[in-house]
Amino acid sequence: MTSEVGAAVERLVAALGQLETALERRLGEARRGDLETELQLMQDDRARLALELESTSSRLNRVETAADHIGRRVGTAIGVIESLLAGHEPAARDGAV
Repeated sequence: MTSEVGAAVERLVAALGQLETALERRLGEARRGDLETELQLMQDDRARLALELESTSSRLNRVETAADHIGRRVGTAIGVIESLLAGHEPAARDGAV
């Protein structure tokens, strides 16, 4: 009986060794899978951020163009108002005299 128990123990030790090897292999694959998943998520984030950056840059260009246009229009309006005021000042002085 002792030899049977010894043989069973040897088979158990061998089975545990095989189980440990298989577990290590699976954990290694899972780690690689986790890394691949993380890399894919990072690539997806990068692509999304690139699109957002492009969209924001385009919007900034439109805002800058509009601001330049408005600045020119305000400058023109100031010029017109100044010329109107300059044209009416002598009349106001003449009327006050």
